[in-house]
Amino acid sequence: MSHTIYQAGPFFSEAELTFHRRLAERLREAGHSVTWPGGMLTEAQIEAAGPDAPHLIFNAGREGINHCTAVVALLDGQQVDDGTAWEVGYAYARGIPVYGLRTDARNAGETQYNHVNSMIEGGLAGYVRSMEDLVSELGKIDDAPRLRP
Repeated sequence: MSHTIYQAGPFFSEAELTFHRRLAERLREAGHSVTWPGGMLTEAQIEAAGPDAPHLIFNAGREGINHCTAVVALLDGQQVDDGTAWEVGYAYARGIPVYGLRTDARNAGETQYNHVNSMIEGGLAGYVRSMEDLVSELGKIDDAPRLRP
């Protein structure tokens, strides 16, 4: 089944952007529609917004999540990116299934049993370690637990 995916994660380095582009391409190859913050607004739009740029970025991300059927969140790093953490929590609160992807070998959880912060991991419908496992999990999306928004 095809889904509308909101792809969350940090987009601040060339390596992160390259990974996100590759991930979006792989999700599209699997038949999904993908929206991600790196492709929602142009630099010209952000620049033109001036002091309202933070609100423009926030509202674009919020609306992207509001119109998706699932969120894919890149959870790499010693600590989950703060914007990504917000996106995970917002999607969870709206009853949208969130799938965490962590390719990082480091453990960033509080216990030996979790991979990232418990407040993030607790909001996930699925957790995977590779793009291919993610594509497989998204095939099970209709069975994911959902909250009532």
